[in-house]
Amino acid sequence: MDDDALQRLGRRITALRQHKTWSLTFLADRAGIAKSSLSRLEQGKGNPTLDTLWRLALQLETPFSALIATAQSSIIEGDISVSLLDRHRGVLPVDIYLMTLAPDAVRYTGAHVAGTRETLQIITGRLQAGPDQALVILETEEIHQFAAGQPHTYRAGPQGATVLVTIFYPQGEVA
Repeated sequence: MDDDALQRLGRRITALRQHKTWSLTFLADRAGIAKSSLSRLEQGKGNPTLDTLWRLALQLETPFSALIATAQSSIIEGDISVSLLDRHRGVLPVDIYLMTLAPDAVRYTGAHVAGTRETLQIITGRLQAGPDQALVILETEEIHQFAAGQPHTYRAGPQGATVLVTIFYPQGEVA
């Protein structure tokens, strides 16, 4: 992320935390990150990982897209890149991401709020994905949907994978 994107991200995290009237220490403890790391993020500094941003979104009870939408940037962590393509905030909120995984890259994701569904459409490559107890192997052009209210995994094949990820949140999900 460039400096402007980091500044916008920091302001968004601060606003969400302050809206809940939480201290920096309280949110850092809940998210399992160092207070100094959270402070740097809120100041628009540092290099947040996907995992850190997902944990903050979960604790702040807001979709991941609500954090990165203001940054208008791709989040890159190691061999994985996630870009927010669109957000729809209607009766049933929807987020659409483009995720690119390098060969053999693995991403473990915690549970979304109960009732959340995720649809994966493989654009290129091969991907093993879904809830940890029910992984499915997907090839180019295949589509798979699963309940995302449980931990799930994305594991790219030897050629990597490009995936359109659509997350359907339950009715009334705060965005």
